[in-house]
Amino acid sequence: MTFAIILSGGTGTRMGLDLPKQYLEFRGKPVIGYSLSTFDRHPLIDRIVIVADRQWRGEIDKWLDDLGIKKFAGYADAGETRQYSIINGLKEIDRLGGADKVIIHDAARPLVSTELITSCLENLDGCDGVMPALPAKDTFYLLDEHGMASKLLPRSLLAAGQAPEAFVYEKYFAANMSLSRDEILKINGSSELALKCGMAVKTVHGDERNIKITTPNDLMLLDAYVEDEK
Repeated sequence: MTFAIILSGGTGTRMGLDLPKQYLEFRGKPVIGYSLSTFDRHPLIDRIVIVADRQWRGEIDKWLDDLGIKKFAGYADAGETRQYSIINGLKEIDRLGGADKVIIHDAARPLVSTELITSCLENLDGCDGVMPALPAKDTFYLLDEHGMASKLLPRSLLAAGQAPEAFVYEKYFAANMSLSRDEILKINGSSELALKCGMAVKTVHGDERNIKITTPNDLMLLDAYVEDEK
């Protein structure tokens, strides 16, 4: 059994809009609808849990009907941080009977591809987690406490992580439950927690088009990518 958790609890404050970015209409459907449709059609995904604030669930229900989403299994409450939203999603899966694998994605990344989902899940065999990553293109320096460059970081050893990230469900759930509140509040990425808890996380090649909508400029880039795919 493989569950997908779609994280849709963000407020989208950096967009400067009255509604979260994942609920913006883009080319006739909400941003969240793009990734939902991709996960729903994917043959390796059995069920989907959406983490969302309760005030938006009525609207999401309408979109689920309009899009013909068949694998939706239930909602989980949005947490005070991204990782707490993930924990709420994991707990909802546990309530539904558990899973073998879980794959976690941000609703604000609408262009996730079927191929990337497949790569994450198929590469999970033999390790504890899988994270898509893009190789670093720029030069990176380590800064000291005064903002002075102290060390050049080897580009070949650096990568930018993306979502979705896939995990062995029981191991990842246990890892989340093992940390204190203060430790969880410091976590910024799904795989960061896995690494902190000693899980073996493999990387697969990410996708340049798998952008996260954070600012208005990202919507322009999204539009360009979709137009290019026509």
